[in-house]
Amino acid sequence: MKTLLKIILTALAVVVLAKILPGVTVIDYTTAIIVAIVISLLNMFIRPLLVFFTLPATILTLGLFLFVINAIIILLADNLVDGFEVSGFFTALLFSVLLSFFRTILFSIFKDKNQIKN
Repeated sequence: MKTLLKIILTALAVVVLAKILPGVTVIDYTTAIIVAIVISLLNMFIRPLLVFFTLPATILTLGLFLFVINAIIILLADNLVDGFEVSGFFTALLFSVLLSFFRTILFSIFKDKNQIKN
């Protein structure tokens, strides 16, 4: 249930960001849910590989290269999902930063009360 809630909240953040950012387009809510699932899967499987292979660049830039990896994940989601478009790299970079920010806020609002006690 917690995973489903996170996917729905991520889809909500994707829709809001598509309305705010001029270079991001999502055609409907179903596409936003698919984008949320694809981003979650890419973060689960592809992101660790990218982090591992770019570890020297990440260390050299003191972790700032992780923003580039997040933008690459967004561009991969753009290529995989029809109905979701990001106009370029810098738009994907801004989208990924804002998506992380919105997800953090939304997840903290809906945090499980049992986690607070522990």
